[in-house]
Amino acid sequence: MSVKESIWFWPQVWHPFLRGWLGAVLVFASMGTVSAVWANPLFVRMTPVGAWEFPSLVLLAALTGTFVALPSACGLRRAAAGGTVGFVGIACPTCNKILMLIFGGEALMIWFDPMRPYLTVGGIVVLSIAVWRRWRSFHTRRINFPNEASQ
Repeated sequence: MSVKESIWFWPQVWHPFLRGWLGAVLVFASMGTVSAVWANPLFVRMTPVGAWEFPSLVLLAALTGTFVALPSACGLRRAAAGGTVGFVGIACPTCNKILMLIFGGEALMIWFDPMRPYLTVGGIVVLSIAVWRRWRSFHTRRINFPNEASQ
C-alpha cells in the first residue's frame, strides 16, 4: 500500500470510532446538562441527584456511542425508546412539565420518583438490546459479504 493510499484509507478505518466517540460525548454533555446531573447555569434541579444517576448517564452515553458507531440500519426505534426512557429516569421528576401535568406534584414524588431507577435500568436494557441487535446485523453482514465490509 502506498503512502497516498494509506492517507486516504485512514479516515475510512477511524470514521466509525470517531462518530461513536462524538455521539457518546454529545449525549453525555447534553443529557447531563439538561437533567442537571451537575450544577450548571442553564438548568436548576429541584430534587437531589442520586448516587446511581451519574454512572447511569455514563452507561447511556457509552451505549449510544456504540450504537452510533456500528454501521447498520437495525434497531433505531428501540435505541430511541431506550434512550428516552433512560433520560426520563435520570431527569429531575419535578422539572419535567409533562410529567407534572400527568401526575401532579404530590403523586409525582410519591409514585414516580421511586420508580426512576427502574426506568433508567429499563432504558439501559432496551438500548443494550438495540446495540446487540445492530452489532449482530453488522457482524452477519460482514460474514455473508466479506468483500463489501472490507471496502
